[in-house]
Amino acid sequence: MSTAVTSKPKGDMTQEELMRLEEEEFTNGPLSVLQMAVRNNTQILISLRNNHKLLARLKAFDRHCNMVLENVKEMWTESPKTGKGTKRAAAINKDRFISKMFLRGDSVIVVLRSTE
Repeated sequence: MSTAVTSKPKGDMTQEELMRLEEEEFTNGPLSVLQMAVRNNTQILISLRNNHKLLARLKAFDRHCNMVLENVKEMWTESPKTGKGTKRAAAINKDRFISKMFLRGDSVIVVLRSTE
């Protein structure tokens, strides 16, 4: 892509230039991790704001990191409630399987490529 297009403000770009810029950002920028996961059908590990983790195959995404996921394993840790003055109980690791999921991007903290 030419530097003339990237130095222009987005408001001054044509529709075609905007589409080329977005495509370049998806193939070379931070979203390239997601693009490669879709293209290669590889698993990704997603850390969420609620301290849950998702291990899944990515089917689609957008610039807001909204994602369509398949074969999702959701993992989290729970601490059992204890009475006053008693020792804190050990944390319990929990997980569940979800076949298809739409994940809203504002809950995503980190996305990692999974090394299968």
